[in-house]
Amino acid sequence: MAHIELRLPDLGMDQPAMVSAWLVKRGSRVRAGDPIVEVLAGPATIDLPSPADGILVKKLVGEDESAAVGQALAVIETDE
Repeated sequence: MAHIELRLPDLGMDQPAMVSAWLVKRGSRVRAGDPIVEVLAGPATIDLPSPADGILVKKLVGEDESAAVGQALAVIETDE
């Protein structure tokens, strides 16, 4: 089993983004491209997709917490 981190991409705002909602519970199976977390970046709300098929095993940033560009938000365990 491999682990992949979902990291906050550069959303072009030059400021941290806030995790507004987790759309998937820890322990849930996800597919690549499925939205798993919603972040607020300035006035925009953006759904971030899973980078791979697997299981969401850890949330590293809670709801209403800020994250910097490149910061890991979650860990996904893949079948690879």
